[in-house]
Amino acid sequence: MKLVTIKDMIRKDVPIYYRKLYTGVAVIELSKGPVDYRIDFSLEYKPTGEKEIIISFLDAIDYPLVPVNKELKKYINELDSAGGLPD
Repeated sequence: MKLVTIKDMIRKDVPIYYRKLYTGVAVIELSKGPVDYRIDFSLEYKPTGEKEIIISFLDAIDYPLVPVNKELKKYINELDSAGGLPD
Protein backbone atom coordinates (compact mmCIF):
# COMPACT_ATOMS: atom_id res chain seq x y z
CA MET A 1 0.00 0.00 0.00
CA LYS A 2 1.27 3.43 -0.97
CA LEU A 3 -0.52 6.76 -0.78
CA VAL A 4 -0.11 8.51 -4.13
CA THR A 5 -1.91 11.83 -3.49
CA ILE A 6 -5.10 13.51 -2.35
CA LYS A 7 -6.81 15.15 -5.31
CA ASP A 8 -9.84 17.46 -5.69
CA MET A 9 -9.38 18.93 -2.21
CA ILE A 10 -11.96 21.51 -1.20
CA ARG A 11 -12.08 23.41 2.08
CA LYS A 12 -15.52 23.56 3.67
CA ASP A 13 -16.62 26.84 5.22
CA VAL A 14 -16.55 26.57 9.03
CA PRO A 15 -16.96 29.60 11.31
CA ILE A 16 -14.55 28.17 13.93
CA TYR A 17 -11.09 29.61 13.25
CA TYR A 18 -9.09 26.77 14.88
CA ARG A 19 -10.81 24.02 12.89
CA LYS A 20 -10.49 23.38 9.15
CA LEU A 21 -12.66 20.86 7.29
CA TYR A 22 -11.75 19.43 3.90
CA THR A 23 -13.08 16.92 1.42
CA GLY A 24 -11.08 15.16 -1.29
CA VAL A 25 -10.21 11.94 -3.05
CA ALA A 26 -7.32 9.83 -1.75
CA VAL A 27 -5.48 7.90 -4.47
CA ILE A 28 -4.00 4.76 -2.92
CA GLU A 29 -1.77 2.30 -4.78
CA LEU A 30 -2.80 -1.25 -3.90
CA SER A 31 -1.69 -4.56 -5.40
CA LYS A 32 -4.49 -4.33 -7.99
CA GLY A 33 -3.46 -0.80 -9.01
CA PRO A 34 -4.42 2.73 -7.96
CA VAL A 35 -7.82 3.09 -6.29
CA ASP A 36 -9.72 6.31 -5.46
CA TYR A 37 -11.45 6.71 -2.09
CA ARG A 38 -13.51 9.76 -1.15
CA ILE A 39 -12.53 11.16 2.24
CA ASP A 40 -13.39 13.97 4.65
CA PHE A 41 -10.72 15.19 7.02
CA SER A 42 -10.34 17.90 9.60
CA LEU A 43 -7.43 19.69 11.21
CA GLU A 44 -8.01 21.06 14.67
CA TYR A 45 -5.46 23.15 16.50
CA LYS A 46 -5.52 22.51 20.25
CA PRO A 47 -4.77 25.25 22.84
CA THR A 48 -1.50 23.43 23.59
CA GLY A 49 -0.36 24.01 20.02
CA GLU A 50 -0.67 20.43 18.82
CA LYS A 51 -2.56 19.54 15.66
CA GLU A 52 -5.23 16.82 15.58
CA ILE A 53 -6.10 15.25 12.23
CA ILE A 54 -9.30 13.23 11.92
CA ILE A 55 -10.07 11.27 8.73
CA SER A 56 -13.33 9.61 7.70
CA PHE A 57 -13.82 7.52 4.58
CA LEU A 58 -16.99 8.06 2.53
CA ASP A 59 -16.33 4.91 0.49
CA ALA A 60 -15.76 1.38 1.81
CA ILE A 61 -12.05 0.64 1.78
CA ASP A 62 -10.67 -2.80 0.90
CA TYR A 63 -7.49 -2.57 2.99
CA PRO A 64 -6.65 -2.45 6.72
CA LEU A 65 -7.60 0.99 8.01
CA VAL A 66 -4.78 1.60 10.51
CA PRO A 67 -1.87 1.81 8.00
CA VAL A 68 -3.98 3.86 5.57
CA ASN A 69 -4.94 6.34 8.31
CA LYS A 70 -1.31 6.60 9.43
CA GLU A 71 -0.07 7.40 5.91
CA LEU A 72 -2.91 9.87 5.27
CA LYS A 73 -2.25 11.74 8.53
CA LYS A 74 1.45 11.96 7.73
CA TYR A 75 0.71 13.24 4.20
CA ILE A 76 -1.88 15.78 5.41
CA ASN A 77 0.48 17.04 8.12
CA GLU A 78 3.26 17.52 5.55
CA LEU A 79 0.85 19.34 3.20
CA ASP A 80 -0.31 21.63 5.99
CA SER A 81 3.27 22.41 7.08
CA ALA A 82 4.26 23.24 3.49
CA GLY A 83 1.15 25.39 2.92
CA GLY A 84 -0.26 22.99 0.33
CA LEU A 85 -3.83 22.79 1.63
CA PRO A 86 -6.47 24.99 -0.07
CA ASP A 87 -7.64 28.12 1.76
